Amino acid sequence: MLTRAARRASSGIHGSLGRTPLTTMAASAQSSSATTGVVDATQELSKKGAFVRTESQFRDALGSDKYPVEAGRYHLYVSYACPWACRCLMVRNLKGLQDAIGVSVVHPVWVQTKPGVDEHRGWGFGTDFAGADGDPIYGAATVRDLYERLAGGQKVTKFTVPMLVDTKTDTIVNNESSEIIRMLTSVCDSISSNPGLDLYPAELREAIDAVNAWVYPKLNNGVYRSGFATTQEAYDEAVAEVFEALDDMEEILSKQRWLAGDGKRFTEADLRAFVTIVRFDAVYVTHFKCNRKTIREYPNITDFMREIYQMPGISDTVDLDHIRHHYQRSHPSINKYGIVAVCPDPLLDAPHDRARFPQA
Repeated sequence: MLTRAARRASSGIHGSLGRTPLTTMAASAQSSSATTGVVDATQELSKKGAFVRTESQFRDALGSDKYPVEAGRYHLYVSYACPWACRCLMVRNLKGLQDAIGVSVVHPVWVQTKPGVDEHRGWGFGTDFAGADGDPIYGAATVRDLYERLAGGQKVTKFTVPMLVDTKTDTIVNNESSEIIRMLTSVCDSISSNPGLDLYPAELREAIDAVNAWVYPKLNNGVYRSGFATTQEAYDEAVAEVFEALDDMEEILSKQRWLAGDGKRFTEADLRAFVTIVRFDAVYVTHFKCNRKTIREYPNITDFMREIYQMPGISDTVDLDHIRHHYQRSHPSINKYGIVAVCPDPLLDAPHDRARFPQA
């Protein structure tokens, strides 16, 4: 029997017949955004055609005097398609914060966010795709609407998820996923059902940071640098680093259970790698042209991926339907007709052999 993720992976049917496939406007959107100043990820390019991700704008801290930890006060906006957002969702589940921090899931397919104003396309809300929600807090139609309402007068030109919002003061706390996951794991014990979980323990921070220092640029961001490149030189450089990272990861995981330090403890470094790996064969191989090898050809990475997926709460954050439909229907400069390709069954529920290595 196919797993939930496998059924979604194999389905070729659009989950939303009401959404028009994004078949036009790549050049038009760039022209229009030059007028309004707004951008989407496909437009963050250097003069050499390389994708250059801009920094997140909102960087306040949960647990500060401004944003004290309180159950029911904060709301997290995410996309099942987005690896950055899903790592926050994963930590929320692992930490046992489901009853304390609310979540809304955006529609996977980008929509035009300001019709008649510009051609920007980005995250919207809609319930016509299984698993997507409306916005129960503000009734926003798009994530852009949320930013413009909650930014406190700041000029915002990029409208991303995740977004952690304080519903008491109607402000954006933070939209940088690497900081959100650390806040959730480190300062939320008082509202958590799993307060003992620490994914960034003091004794492993140097080792975790060392892993993140190559996993982020080469793999997490590397697949985007490959997919959004507009010159051969930029693509060649990016895709080489993607597989350099995967080759190194396979070697590490052939000797130990987890990535950081002596590999005996599951940490944020593993979680940050997982969100890219679990999307790799479904979309990055084809859509982002990272096709030298598939994850299935890396046996240790494959089993590492399966072990994490099978942890309680993780499978609920992996929706291959959202993943496939987002990437392949939201980037007309890459996939003009919005055709959603099928992908192999990832067999995420299959047995793995990671128990052959010790863990703390």
